Amino acid sequence: MPDLLDIDAIVEADGWEAALAEGPEALAARVVAAAAAGEAARGAVSVLFADDAAVRALNKAWRGKDAPTNVLSFPAPEGFDALGDIALALETVLAEAQSQGKTPRAHAAHLIVHGFLHLIGYDHEDDADAEKMEGRERVILAGLGIPDPYEHAT
Repeated sequence: MPDLLDIDAIVEADGWEAALAEGPEALAARVVAAAAAGEAARGAVSVLFADDAAVRALNKAWRGKDAPTNVLSFPAPEGFDALGDIALALETVLAEAQSQGKTPRAHAAHLIVHGFLHLIGYDHEDDADAEKMEGRERVILAGLGIPDPYEHAT
Protein backbone atom coordinates (compact mmCIF):
# COMPACT_ATOMS: atom_id res chain seq x y z
CA MET A 1 0.00 0.00 0.00
CA PRO A 2 1.16 3.55 -0.60
CA ASP A 3 2.25 5.58 2.40
CA LEU A 4 -0.27 8.35 1.78
CA LEU A 5 -3.86 8.76 0.79
CA ASP A 6 -4.48 9.60 -2.83
CA ILE A 7 -7.83 11.38 -2.95
CA ASP A 8 -9.50 11.96 -6.29
CA ALA A 9 -12.73 13.93 -6.57
CA ILE A 10 -14.75 13.64 -9.74
CA VAL A 11 -17.55 16.15 -10.25
CA GLU A 12 -20.00 14.84 -12.84
CA ALA A 13 -23.18 16.69 -11.89
CA ASP A 14 -23.83 20.38 -12.25
CA GLY A 15 -24.94 21.87 -8.98
CA TRP A 16 -22.32 20.54 -6.58
CA GLU A 17 -20.19 23.68 -6.77
CA ALA A 18 -23.19 25.89 -5.95
CA ALA A 19 -24.45 23.56 -3.20
CA LEU A 20 -21.26 23.41 -1.18
CA ALA A 21 -19.61 26.21 0.76
CA GLU A 22 -16.29 24.98 -0.62
CA GLY A 23 -15.49 23.20 -3.84
CA PRO A 24 -16.25 19.48 -4.01
CA GLU A 25 -12.58 18.65 -4.52
CA ALA A 26 -11.52 20.60 -1.42
CA LEU A 27 -14.34 19.11 0.66
CA ALA A 28 -13.49 15.55 -0.40
CA ALA A 29 -9.79 16.01 0.33
CA ARG A 30 -10.39 17.56 3.75
CA VAL A 31 -13.07 15.10 4.85
CA VAL A 32 -11.32 11.93 3.66
CA ALA A 33 -8.05 13.04 5.29
CA ALA A 34 -9.90 13.67 8.57
CA ALA A 35 -11.66 10.30 8.37
CA ALA A 36 -8.37 8.51 7.70
CA ALA A 37 -6.54 10.17 10.60
CA GLY A 38 -5.79 7.56 13.22
CA GLU A 39 -6.66 4.71 10.87
CA ALA A 40 -4.11 2.34 9.39
CA ALA A 41 -5.82 2.48 6.00
CA ARG A 42 -3.89 4.03 3.13
CA GLY A 43 -4.43 4.07 -0.61
CA ALA A 44 -6.47 5.72 -3.30
CA VAL A 45 -9.99 6.94 -2.65
CA SER A 46 -12.25 8.36 -5.35
CA VAL A 47 -15.24 10.50 -4.46
CA LEU A 48 -17.79 10.87 -7.24
CA PHE A 49 -20.10 13.87 -7.02
CA ALA A 50 -22.89 12.64 -9.27
CA ASP A 51 -26.62 13.15 -9.72
CA ASP A 52 -29.49 10.87 -8.72
CA ALA A 53 -29.67 9.24 -12.16
CA ALA A 54 -26.02 8.16 -12.07
CA VAL A 55 -26.21 6.87 -8.50
CA ARG A 56 -29.47 5.09 -9.30
CA ALA A 57 -27.73 3.30 -12.19
CA LEU A 58 -24.85 2.29 -9.90
CA ASN A 59 -27.25 1.14 -7.21
CA LYS A 60 -29.17 -0.98 -9.72
CA ALA A 61 -26.06 -2.47 -11.31
CA TRP A 62 -24.20 -3.29 -8.10
CA ARG A 63 -26.88 -3.74 -5.45
CA GLY A 64 -29.94 -4.69 -7.51
CA LYS A 65 -31.86 -1.68 -6.13
CA ASP A 66 -33.50 0.46 -8.81
CA ALA A 67 -33.53 3.71 -6.82
CA PRO A 68 -31.17 6.55 -6.03
CA THR A 69 -29.58 6.66 -2.60
CA ASN A 70 -27.54 9.32 -0.84
CA VAL A 71 -24.17 7.55 -0.85
CA LEU A 72 -22.68 4.33 -2.17
CA SER A 73 -19.34 2.81 -1.22
CA PHE A 74 -17.36 0.37 -3.30
CA PRO A 75 -14.38 -1.11 -1.43
CA ALA A 76 -11.48 -2.03 -3.69
CA PRO A 77 -10.70 -5.72 -4.07
CA GLU A 78 -7.95 -7.03 -1.83
CA GLY A 79 -4.47 -6.59 -3.28
CA PHE A 80 -5.13 -3.23 -4.93
CA ASP A 81 -3.34 -0.03 -3.87
CA ALA A 82 -6.73 1.56 -3.38
CA LEU A 83 -9.33 1.71 -0.66
CA GLY A 84 -12.23 2.18 -3.06
CA ASP A 85 -14.82 4.58 -4.37
CA ILE A 86 -17.59 6.69 -2.85
CA ALA A 87 -20.48 8.12 -4.90
CA LEU A 88 -22.90 10.85 -3.77
CA ALA A 89 -26.24 11.76 -5.40
CA LEU A 90 -26.84 15.50 -5.63
CA GLU A 91 -30.63 15.71 -5.55
CA THR A 92 -30.96 13.18 -2.74
CA VAL A 93 -28.24 14.85 -0.67
CA LEU A 94 -29.84 18.28 -1.11
CA ALA A 95 -33.35 17.02 -0.28
CA GLU A 96 -32.13 15.19 2.83
CA ALA A 97 -30.10 18.18 4.00
CA GLN A 98 -33.14 20.42 3.68
CA SER A 99 -35.52 18.01 5.39
CA GLN A 100 -33.03 17.42 8.23
CA GLY A 101 -32.20 21.11 8.72
CA LYS A 102 -28.55 20.67 7.75
CA THR A 103 -26.35 22.51 5.31
CA PRO A 104 -25.58 20.61 2.11
CA ARG A 105 -21.89 20.88 3.02
CA ALA A 106 -22.40 19.28 6.45
CA HIS A 107 -24.58 16.51 5.05
CA ALA A 108 -22.19 15.77 2.19
CA ALA A 109 -19.28 15.68 4.64
CA HIS A 110 -21.17 13.23 6.84
CA LEU A 111 -21.91 10.99 3.86
CA ILE A 112 -18.28 11.06 2.72
CA VAL A 113 -17.18 10.05 6.23
CA HIS A 114 -19.85 7.33 6.27
CA GLY A 115 -18.74 6.05 2.88
CA PHE A 116 -15.07 6.12 3.84
CA LEU A 117 -15.73 4.12 7.00
CA HIS A 118 -17.46 1.48 4.87
CA LEU A 119 -14.34 1.33 2.68
CA ILE A 120 -12.18 0.47 5.67
CA GLY A 121 -14.51 -2.16 7.09
CA TYR A 122 -17.05 -0.42 9.29
CA ASP A 123 -20.66 -1.46 8.90
CA HIS A 124 -24.05 -0.98 10.55
CA GLU A 125 -25.69 -4.35 10.04
CA ASP A 126 -26.52 -4.71 13.73
CA ASP A 127 -27.00 -2.30 16.63
CA ALA A 128 -23.52 -2.79 18.08
CA ASP A 129 -21.82 -2.17 14.73
CA ALA A 130 -24.07 0.83 14.06
CA GLU A 131 -23.18 2.36 17.44
CA LYS A 132 -19.48 1.90 16.77
CA MET A 133 -19.71 3.39 13.27
CA GLU A 134 -21.91 6.31 14.32
CA GLY A 135 -19.59 7.05 17.23
CA ARG A 136 -16.61 7.21 14.88
CA GLU A 137 -18.59 9.45 12.51
CA ARG A 138 -19.43 11.82 15.36
CA VAL A 139 -15.77 12.13 16.39
CA ILE A 140 -14.55 12.77 12.85
CA LEU A 141 -17.27 15.30 12.10
CA ALA A 142 -16.73 17.12 15.40
CA GLY A 143 -13.07 17.49 14.42
CA LEU A 144 -14.27 19.16 11.23
CA GLY A 145 -16.57 21.50 13.16
CA ILE A 146 -19.71 19.71 11.93
CA PRO A 147 -22.53 19.04 14.42
CA ASP A 148 -23.63 15.55 15.39
CA PRO A 149 -25.66 14.29 12.40
CA TYR A 150 -27.66 11.94 14.62
CA GLU A 151 -28.60 14.48 17.29
CA HIS A 152 -32.08 15.09 15.94
CA ALA A 153 -32.52 11.85 14.01
CA THR A 154 -35.79 10.08 14.60
